[in-house]
Amino acid sequence: MPDPRFFKNAGPFTVGKIAETIGCELPDNSVANKVISDVGSLESANADQLSFLDNKKYISAYETTKAGVVIVHPDLADRGPKGVIHLLTPSPYRAYALAAQKFYPSPPLTPGVHEKAFVHETVTLGDGCQVDAGASIAEGVNIGRNCHIGANVVIERNCTVGENSVIGASSFLSFCHIGTHANIHPGVRIGTRGFGFAMDQTGNVDVPQLGRVIIDDMVEIGANSTIDRGMGPDTKIGSGSKLDNLVHLGHNVTVGKGCVLVGMVGIAGSTTLGDYVIVAAKSGVAGHLNIGSGAQIAAKSGVMKDIAPGDKVGGYPAVPLKQFFKQHVFLNKLMNTKNKKS
Repeated sequence: MPDPRFFKNAGPFTVGKIAETIGCELPDNSVANKVISDVGSLESANADQLSFLDNKKYISAYETTKAGVVIVHPDLADRGPKGVIHLLTPSPYRAYALAAQKFYPSPPLTPGVHEKAFVHETVTLGDGCQVDAGASIAEGVNIGRNCHIGANVVIERNCTVGENSVIGASSFLSFCHIGTHANIHPGVRIGTRGFGFAMDQTGNVDVPQLGRVIIDDMVEIGANSTIDRGMGPDTKIGSGSKLDNLVHLGHNVTVGKGCVLVGMVGIAGSTTLGDYVIVAAKSGVAGHLNIGSGAQIAAKSGVMKDIAPGDKVGGYPAVPLKQFFKQHVFLNKLMNTKNKKS
C-alpha cells in the first residue's frame, strides 16, 4: 500500500466507476457497486483492492492473488482464482495506469508566488500558477496558467512555458520554448550552450550557439537531464516524447513525437530521430545521423550509422539485432571450443 505520508488516496470507488474510467466492460452488472479502496500488487492486494497482470512472469502470483479486482488480458482471465472480478482489456498496463491515476491524482496546486521567489515585473504569469521559494523568473518570461514552478528554479529571459506544466525543483531553463502539459523533473538543464568548437593546433575557438530548444506538448524530461540549445538550427523534442533521467541531447538534435529515451542515453549533435523511436539505457548515438521512425536501439548500443525506419539494432557498433545475437552465439561457441582445447 502506498505510504499515506507521501501519497493521498482519493478513493474509494466502485468497480463500475473504475471500469468506466479505464474503458472496460463489467463482467456483469451485479459487481458494479462493489467498493474498491486502493490499488496493490498481485501478492499484497486484498479483497477490496485492485491489481493487474501484464507480464506472464507473474502468472503464479495471479493464480493465488487475493485481490478483489484484477485488470487482465482476455487470454489470461481463466488463470485467475475464483471470486476475482476481471476487467478485461488488451492493454492491462495502460488501464492500470488510468486506474492508479484515479486513486492517486497529482496534488492540487496552491496558487501564488512565494515571498522568497523573484518574479520580474515584466513576466506574464497565468492564472492558478504556483511559484515556490527561491525560484527566479527573469524579464519577458511567459508562463501559461496552472503551472507549478518548483523551488530554486531559474528561468532566464524571454522563455515560454505552456499551461499545465511542471518545472521541477532546481531546474534551469534558458533559450527555450516549452509546450503545454510538460513534466520537467528536478535538476534538468535546458538551453545550455551547445558543445561546438572550431578546432585546430592554434586552439579551440567557441562557435556561438545561436539556436533555441523547442519542446512540444506533453513531453516529460527526467531528473538531471541536459538539453543543449542549437548552434543555428534549433534543438527540438516532439510531442509526447519521454526522456528518462540523465539523458543528454546535443545541439541541433531533433527528436520526433512519441519517442522514448531511457536513462543515460546520449544523442550527439545534429542527429535526427523520427517518430516513436526507442533508445534503451546507456546507448550512445553519434552525430549527424538519421534514425528512422519506429526504430529500436537495444541497451548499451553504440550507433555509428543511419538506421532505417522500423529496424532493431544492438551492440557496439550497433548492427541489426538478429546479427548481434548471432555474433554473440558464435563468440560463445568459439570461447567454449578454445577452453576445451586448453
